[in-house]
Amino acid sequence: MTRAGVLSTIGGTPLVRLHRLHGREDVRAWLKLESANPGGSAKDRTALALFTDAVERGAITPRSTLVESSSGNFGVAAARLCLLHGVGFHCVVDPRANRVTVATMRALGAHIHALTEPDPETGDWLVARRAKVRELLATLPDAVCLDQYSNPAAPRAHADGTMTEIVEQLGRPPTTLYTATSTTGTIGGCLAYVHERGLATRVVAVDAQGSVLFGGERGERPLSGYGAGMVPPLAEGLTPDAVVRVSALDAVRGCRRLVATEGVLAGGSTGAVVSAFLADLDATDAGADVVLICHDGGVPYLDTVYDDAWVAEHLGGLP
Repeated sequence: MTRAGVLSTIGGTPLVRLHRLHGREDVRAWLKLESANPGGSAKDRTALALFTDAVERGAITPRSTLVESSSGNFGVAAARLCLLHGVGFHCVVDPRANRVTVATMRALGAHIHALTEPDPETGDWLVARRAKVRELLATLPDAVCLDQYSNPAAPRAHADGTMTEIVEQLGRPPTTLYTATSTTGTIGGCLAYVHERGLATRVVAVDAQGSVLFGGERGERPLSGYGAGMVPPLAEGLTPDAVVRVSALDAVRGCRRLVATEGVLAGGSTGAVVSAFLADLDATDAGADVVLICHDGGVPYLDTVYDDAWVAEHLGGLP
């Protein structure tokens, strides 16, 4: 499968120096702008790697119908791939998915299955989405699922792409890397790169309060994009150097701090990454190179994260 046209622009995203975010001249902070991918998120890398692998294995043919669960960004990336390759696409979403993101998927030809109720046993939306995927796989003809939650091509995409680029762009391994976690494909790939090369880079998992990843306790997660209500197979055996759990309100604060200081409009998971970095700042050694991954852009979050009325209604407001 060739990476022609817009697909050729996936990866090679900028690494930009942050000058105003944190106020410590002795700490160099950098932002890996995955929002510069054509679909606006790091999931472009994941979807391309999974789709390419499936085509090469013969798992996807022109008769196939792809069925996936997504909080939004993977769905956008998969919808574009299916459109360009003449493959049908069905995406299962829940009410937390941003309206702009769902509309983008529809514009790219996706059939949307919007759930209205969480899983009755766990109360979790992700569990419910995956159950709906299984139902569709059993009923749609020639249906196939790439399953970003268990497919080893996902972390490879970030080991060979995201982390490789960071080290090459920086000219050295970073001291610390902060990345949000959900399917754990990004952090799994970054950890694999670090461990395979024996690097001293400290990899920090930024997780949501209410997420069950890395021993967390299940709870409400009002923001999509980071955290999980189930432990995906890709997370098995992963041991980040630290796990920082960030509330939805602190993620909003991080988003607004980033745009106010650096002019970067980012999504909720990036806000969580920013919040985690700032919380650790006093303990960060002088001379450190700290890389924050900007997982997606902020435009789809304008009516949630950046809307005072929404924040007041759903998160209690910003003090």
